[in-house]
Amino acid sequence: MHLDHIETFVFGNPPPRHGGRYFIFVRLRTACGITGVGEIYCASFGPDLVAAMAEDMFARHFDGADPHRIEQLWRQSHGAGFSQRPDPTVMGVFSGLEMACWDIIGKAADQPVHQLMGGKVHARLRSYTYLYPPEGDVYPAPGAPSVYDDPDLAAAQALRMVEAGFTAIKFDPAGPYTIHDGRQPRLAHLDRSEMFCKRIREAVGDRADLLFGTHGQFTVSGAKRMARRLEPFEPLWFEEPTTPENPADMAEIARFTSIPIAAGERLCTKHEFARLLETGAASILQMNLGRVGGLLEAKKIAGMAETRQAQIAPHLYCGPVVAAANIQIAACSPNFLILESIGRFEGPYMSCVTSGIRWEDGYVIPPDAPGLGIDLDDAAIAASPYTGTNLHLEMGQEPVLP
Repeated sequence: MHLDHIETFVFGNPPPRHGGRYFIFVRLRTACGITGVGEIYCASFGPDLVAAMAEDMFARHFDGADPHRIEQLWRQSHGAGFSQRPDPTVMGVFSGLEMACWDIIGKAADQPVHQLMGGKVHARLRSYTYLYPPEGDVYPAPGAPSVYDDPDLAAAQALRMVEAGFTAIKFDPAGPYTIHDGRQPRLAHLDRSEMFCKRIREAVGDRADLLFGTHGQFTVSGAKRMARRLEPFEPLWFEEPTTPENPADMAEIARFTSIPIAAGERLCTKHEFARLLETGAASILQMNLGRVGGLLEAKKIAGMAETRQAQIAPHLYCGPVVAAANIQIAACSPNFLILESIGRFEGPYMSCVTSGIRWEDGYVIPPDAPGLGIDLDDAAIAASPYTGTNLHLEMGQEPVLP
């Protein structure tokens, strides 16, 4: 068996655009006609350029290769151009291609990927959702009250999500995140964050865990001030309180607070996650399967985490193919904690695929279909091209003043 063809697709995610502005998919084919799909989570360059990068990487390393040789393909891609270091662009592109290889391997073996990576240990996967606006665009008009900055609106939406079946809710009211962070939080941001936790806890009681999200906004001392405000409400985690470059800084926060620290959506390869574990920076690892370096790399990271009593909570702010890969790795990892979902995996978000994701009463049910268990809808993707110029996710460009 060997690979002989690649296709790339850029899908413009329809409103309300939960999961991002666009998704980048690949489809690989073997000479014997088996196809596999993958998704690239690379936000630093325009999607058409990233698709071209995938074609280049395929031509250099994957064309003619046996898709089973994941280790060799990883080494060739990781070391290309004399690099051999964590690179989110290289690993994002590789992740999509590697994901497609696993889809092919599973189809060839007539087995789901989780069966080939140790076997299913979780029949159901607890999931959480971010608090999106109940109606309308994920990007509301500037200045308009929304679930992102109004504690009462957020509490009402949290209750709706709990009544729909979710047992964990994520929100991030701590203020803007910018290219100039970390910073000290304003008193207003501390007050609002505390009020979010208070109002949501009042609304949902002990029916749901609170997941407090940030995006590396704070200095170490600023994160400590925020954590002290949050502790009375017993959040399940405090997410990425400092920027990801220096895990020793994050470890200082982890030692300071009783709230578990979760981190990893911006990290790639086992090497960056090893530093999180070695320093004690995080006890919940949030690898994104479209960026981390592929399913096998994620499985290695999950195994490393087991040795430190750390858990995994695969991150998802991209499309349903990464969601499918997250499900496979979660199903076969003993130290799985919780899975990010985009709502209940329904509506416009799923319009780019022909197969669904089974969500029942707050849990995802891992599929037993061969491979990843998901396929692209070519016609729907062609009907919704991405025509914008914005990147998938962007940070504020100006500093937040005290």
